[in-house]
Amino acid sequence: MSTGPLTRVDGFLPIEDHGLIGDGATCALVARDGSIPWLCLPEFDSPPLLAGLLDAERGGVFTMAPRGVRAGGQRYLDESNVLVTELEGPDGVVELTDCMTLRAGADLGELVPAGRGELLRVARVVSGSAELEVRLAPRDDVRVTRESGAWRLHWPARPDLVLVLWCSHDLDVAPDGSIGATVRLRAGERLTASLHWSGSTRLLDRTDPARLVHQTAQVWRSWAGRLQYEGPQRGLVLRSALALKLLDHVPSGAIMAAATSSLPEEIGGVRNWDYRYTWVRDAAFSTYALRQVGMPGESRAFLAWTLTNVERDGQPHLMYALDGGQPPSETEDAALSGYRGSGPVRWGNGAAGQTQHDVYGELLDVAWGWVSSGGPVDAHLWRVLCDLTEGAIENWTTPDHGIWEVRSSGRPFTYSVAMCEVAVDRALRIAEARGLPHPGARWRAERDRIRTAVLERAWDPDRETFTEQLADDEGNGRGGLDAALLTLPMRGLLAFDDPRMLATTEAVHRHLDAGDGLLYRYLHEESDDGLPGGEGAFVLCSFWLTDNLTGQGRLDEAHALFDSLCGRANHLGLLSEEIDPGTGAFLGNFPQAFSHLGLVASGAKLARAEAAARSAR
Repeated sequence: MSTGPLTRVDGFLPIEDHGLIGDGATCALVARDGSIPWLCLPEFDSPPLLAGLLDAERGGVFTMAPRGVRAGGQRYLDESNVLVTELEGPDGVVELTDCMTLRAGADLGELVPAGRGELLRVARVVSGSAELEVRLAPRDDVRVTRESGAWRLHWPARPDLVLVLWCSHDLDVAPDGSIGATVRLRAGERLTASLHWSGSTRLLDRTDPARLVHQTAQVWRSWAGRLQYEGPQRGLVLRSALALKLLDHVPSGAIMAAATSSLPEEIGGVRNWDYRYTWVRDAAFSTYALRQVGMPGESRAFLAWTLTNVERDGQPHLMYALDGGQPPSETEDAALSGYRGSGPVRWGNGAAGQTQHDVYGELLDVAWGWVSSGGPVDAHLWRVLCDLTEGAIENWTTPDHGIWEVRSSGRPFTYSVAMCEVAVDRALRIAEARGLPHPGARWRAERDRIRTAVLERAWDPDRETFTEQLADDEGNGRGGLDAALLTLPMRGLLAFDDPRMLATTEAVHRHLDAGDGLLYRYLHEESDDGLPGGEGAFVLCSFWLTDNLTGQGRLDEAHALFDSLCGRANHLGLLSEEIDPGTGAFLGNFPQAFSHLGLVASGAKLARAEAAARSAR
């Protein structure tokens, strides 16, 4: 493990200087300086107990590091989500092991809780000595009481939650309400701390922390061992799969879009959103990616959870909270200044109320993946899928807010219309594969009508490219270019090597180029999204470009771009939503499912294409 100096800007470490741990119910970010500046309890979309990531002074942090720490490095234990941070202090080196502990023998493929409701931190002095600073400073006005050799935290945001902090060494309550101490340790000595929220009164001093770390790592390795992938960048593909699993709510099958809220898409900008919810689109992409590398269980769980919500509500929604309902109304938190002053900090997401027609295609595509892998379709499931199909047929001509969730008025976005075609096409495939009753002639006619509309009304013969939206009857209003156009052949609307798709790939690459293989998703000056300011390059779009190069048989170019994008990952193999093209710094919420599913899916496509090319030779 290599360590490097810790450099803060505006009082914050870079976004990329963090790793992620979790237990299938919630997660935490661990910074390269040994602090934990992000932790929501008891679940992903719960209030944050620690939000120092969004306000270094008032957000809250759990620190465990040598006083005067000057350098840090991080690595995961092999094939696990147990994180080790090495910290260099003035007088010695400390190794810090962090994890959210899992039950011995837990199976992360089962729809049952795997976590023990515990954040475990074990510090060991590797060499020399250290004045180890331990301090838990929650965000809110938390009241602390001493109970049975531990500390009980009374948190106003969640008065129902039993929060207990235990430490192997004595701690004290400071005047500011934080709990901590500075402990002098020599080489070989350890300090252990754990934060419990399970409600259990059984504390860590009755359990060997080394055993807890080992059993947690073993559970992760058991899940990771299911990976079926021998293509390029295998280590990063595995790490991306593990990152996606960290965003998977194991008891339900819901998959978060990202671990965080309000990390900015532009420093100082206002494009700061809460991504701690399940977008049907993002989760569908995630399950597709995992299915490509031999992990179909997540797809089955997500489909069942989402269709249950659809049936209950009588219609599909574009995103869900973990309880299956809608996310809370979007609010701004005036108490937090935002990452590097990039406010506002937001909780909830206003896009939940938008119209986004691609949801029909996303769900039917997941269902087709389920069926094509042998999954059963009973009468009840088929009825729900038929209702979704009819919804796509009924609504595809209505403008919506698109894959990028513009906050301007709706438009007939090409991607949304194309996904309605996907919905009808996949319903036909399911029906024909299983001999299910369906209006075959009508559905085929509707599918062909939607496909014709996309291929004719989104094609601009003057610019020789597909465009972000469908033209009106006079051929006007196609709009600018949109990187989501790169998904058209991936969804089967036309071949990768169709002349129109070849031209579109080149047009998108040229027009949305951010340099060094990065792409903007669209240009704000051409495509009004109702918001001021700009944003970074969108990582997933570059993986889509990789897929098109692969599909066109340009394997050397695809491999080079794939390697370049993998090189953008941080020291732990993690990726954010966006990248600043000028500096390479991470922007947007982190880690981002979109980026990691893109890496997994692109690697799988490239591996298959290269294997086929070798066989042909």
